[in-house]
This record gives sequence, C-alpha cells and structure tokens, in this order.
Amino acid sequence: MTVPNHFELIATSGAARTGRLTTPHGVVRTPAFMPVGTAGAMKGMHWREVRDAGADIVLGNTYHLMLRPGAERIAALGGLQRFTGWGGPMLTDSGGFQVMSLSELRKVTEKAVTFRSHIDGAKVELSPERSIEVQRLLGSDIAMQMDECVRLPAERADIERAMQLSLRWAERSKRAFEAAPDGYMLFGIVQGGDVPDLRHASARGLTGIGFHGYAIGGLAVGEPQAVMLSMIEETAPALPSDRPRYLMGVGTPEDILEAVARGVDMFDCVMPTRNGRHGMAFTRFGQINLRNARHIDDPRPLDEESPWPAARSYARAYLHHLVRAGETLGAMLLSEINVAYYQELMQGIRDAVTNGTFEDFRTKTRAGWARGDIAPR
Repeated sequence: MTVPNHFELIATSGAARTGRLTTPHGVVRTPAFMPVGTAGAMKGMHWREVRDAGADIVLGNTYHLMLRPGAERIAALGGLQRFTGWGGPMLTDSGGFQVMSLSELRKVTEKAVTFRSHIDGAKVELSPERSIEVQRLLGSDIAMQMDECVRLPAERADIERAMQLSLRWAERSKRAFEAAPDGYMLFGIVQGGDVPDLRHASARGLTGIGFHGYAIGGLAVGEPQAVMLSMIEETAPALPSDRPRYLMGVGTPEDILEAVARGVDMFDCVMPTRNGRHGMAFTRFGQINLRNARHIDDPRPLDEESPWPAARSYARAYLHHLVRAGETLGAMLLSEINVAYYQELMQGIRDAVTNGTFEDFRTKTRAGWARGDIAPR
C-alpha cells in the first residue's frame, strides 16, 4: 500500500526543520510540542487555555482511555474530539509504554501483551490489532504502532529482541490500520535502545514497511542526555526527510531545543503540567522553584516580558503563597504558564528556522537559561 504524505517541509536551518502537517481536524505547525491530556483532559487547565497558549495538537493516552471510560463508549459519544471538547488534532500513543511501566503483572508474547488493569485488577490483552482498533475508536488523527519499550540501561540481547518484536508488530499495526479513512495517519516507532546499529536496523525496517510518519521511541527512559542526543543523531538522518519525526516523551526545553537542532519535528511530555503542580515554572530564565523562600516578599512577576498574561500579572510572592498553602489555583496558574512557555519556545524555533537564524536563536536561548533567574534587588 502506498502511504500518502500529509507533511509539507517549509524551511530548514542546518538540520532544524519547520513544516506543516495536515490532519482531519486541522493543521499542525512543526516543530510542535503536544501537551499531554492523559485521560482526555489537561490537568489543571481548560482546553481554551491550551488553545490560547498556541498548541495545535494534544496527546491522549490509549492505555488509560481504553480502561476508563472505554474506547467503545468514547466512539459511541462521537470520538475523542467531541467527547472532550478539544476539537483539534489529537495523537494517541499505542498504550505499550504504559503497560510496561504501570503493570507489574504482565506477559509479553508474540501475539500480545497481557496485563492486569491498575484500576480494578481485571485481565486485559493488548495486541497490535487491538491497539489500532482502540485508537480508531477514539478517532485520533495520528495513531501509533504497538511496540515494546525497554528501559535503559539494558543488555543488547534484550534491546534487540524488543526491537525485532516491535518491527513485527509494526507490520501487523499497519495491516490493521489499512481500513482507516483518508487523512488519518499511523506512525512507526524506531526502537533499539542505546545501540546505534540496532537503531539503524529498526529505521530501515520501518521505512521498508512505510508509514505516514516516524517516531523515535525508547529514549528518556533512564539514560543520560548525551546518550539520548547521540541516538537522535544516529536515527533522524536514517528516516525519510519528507515525513514528520516525533521524539516520544521528551522533555525539558533544553532537550527539545537540542533535538530540533538534530532534525526532530514533534514532541510530547507531561513535564509542563506535572512540574507546575509541584511549584516549578519554566521561563526564559530557566526553571524557577516557587517554593523557595526567596520569593516570599517578591512583588515582581515571573517574567514581565512574557506574552502570557499569568506570567506577567501575578506577583512571585502570591504564587509562592499559593504553592506553599497547597491552593489549587497555584497549580493551575503554573501549569498554564509552563504550557504557554513551551509554546512560546516552539514559535520562536519555527520563526528562527524560517528566517535561517536557528543557530543564533539556539545560542541566545541557551544563554538565557544559563544566566538563570534574576534575583530581586
């Protein structure tokens, strides 16, 4: 089956790229950061704020949604976009990573993964075919193949076994996806851990099968940043240049900036909202811990030059108070500030790539993080 291409590469600056990915529910500007709405909701944020912050696409979690409220129920209610009220493009992961990370009692066979639900202990089987069926019932614009992710460090034999199994599951995932309506997409996932030749073998196998886009999986799972970046350097050039490249589960603003410099187009991570719930803010000065006592009498905003209202309107002293008092508003404000900063970073990257000034933008952005937050006078 010939796989149609819905991605338009607009400009490059070094290895950094900017483009446009057209989905049934709208256009995604790349590089793109996808905020994570695990159970069909953004923790501490309304969809309106996610849109206003500049997000084109969000991520939903197949594992959690299939267990609660159930894929068939969501399909009967009109699919994820209608059920949640988001309305825009959505990507769903395959559920495989959550099975590996959340389910203590699991069994991996050629056919499927069998596990116990973390909600009620019920026995569940997730095969490549069922994963695709669930994602089609959810109605996500971009579905992911079923794969097996191995936490690092790991023995080469374990990494190779999982990579080869993931390739066989990729073929089955694609066959199961063939009946999907036009415009919907399936991405393959490159595995291979921290072993370069296994990464190359996985990339060759996936491109031979043919997908709408390609993800780099199995990173940010315990390895140092240098290892992650070296694996991106090995993998990205081995993938088709006319298809989107998605680095799964990454990460910090620095990780994203460095991955863009190595040719990656799409990202997701829970970090903006998770860190916000724990009193951490992402800014052009780096991370700021609002629990720190030095903010207790500071009337300044987090960043008076930020385009996001909450970042320039609320005093640090007030944000500190909300966090220390455990007020829900503190988590909400910091979550939206963080999601907005991530989107501001992505827009800056897109503009810089379009203008051919990405390396200058990268240098200045890193310098701002390195200087750190400005202490009160």
